[in-house]
Amino acid sequence: MFERFSSGYYLGRMYVEPYDGTEAAIHHTEHEELNECVYATGRGVERTDFPLVMKLDSAHFPVVGDEGIPSGTLALPRDVVDSHALPDDRPVLLADAPRAAELLRYAGYDLDGIDDLIPA
Repeated sequence: MFERFSSGYYLGRMYVEPYDGTEAAIHHTEHEELNECVYATGRGVERTDFPLVMKLDSAHFPVVGDEGIPSGTLALPRDVVDSHALPDDRPVLLADAPRAAELLRYAGYDLDGIDDLIPA
């Protein structure tokens, strides 16, 4: 679904649509699978509850898992997107662990334990 794009991001395509939630979200199972890939250490330390960070155009969004979101879809809160341009199939960037941690800290997220998931 996502392939390495640059030193800080993976590139993929998702159906992007506005929704009435307060946080960007993808299907819960996909969130866990991507979380395992992004934050995998190979050292037996595995967590799947940290937000992912996705970038659409020039905006970054912390992304959580939600059972109500269809598979292959990135749902964005209506108040942060131009609903006239969506829904649409779009390229989406997914931040790797170091970049995601940097962006989440900058946004004020409490990331206790995330340093254990970032490769040295």
